[in-house]
Amino acid sequence: MITNASSFYTDIGRGYPAQANAAQNAKNALTSTGQISASNKTSDQQQAEVQALKTRDQEVRNHEQAHISAAGGIALGGAHFTYTTGPDGNRYATGGDVSIDISTVPGDPEATLRKAETIRRAAMAPASPSSQDYSVAAKAAQMANAARIELFRMQQETQSSGSQLDIRI
Repeated sequence: MITNASSFYTDIGRGYPAQANAAQNAKNALTSTGQISASNKTSDQQQAEVQALKTRDQEVRNHEQAHISAAGGIALGGAHFTYTTGPDGNRYATGGDVSIDISTVPGDPEATLRKAETIRRAAMAPASPSSQDYSVAAKAAQMANAARIELFRMQQETQSSGSQLDIRI
């Protein structure tokens, strides 16, 4: 377990994308009217399922790659995937995550602020961020706000400890 890390997760869900459901509904309608034989139904259903799995696999891989590309050096390795085996015997990615370092930079609020902004960009990089992605982005915003407060506090201390007082009229 990595203590200073968070992960972006795609929404895995139990079903397949809407395309598979639409294909299945069309096949069921044709079968009920006798327009497709039972042997074709199974083959067509399997083809529709494989196509849905291929589509999902590409979506998941693109989603996780967007996180990795935007995260840069704060990504802790590559993407990890969960797989579903299709009726064709091949494994398809149906979920995934990318771990990132979400620790602050001790003693450097400016660097922490830059890192928080990178985390937020990485979380929101995919075309369709998941709920976990939004959660990580919110944590990054909190991290950035804390860094801004620390920067402001440090600036106030520097100004109050100075030997000159700047008074403008």
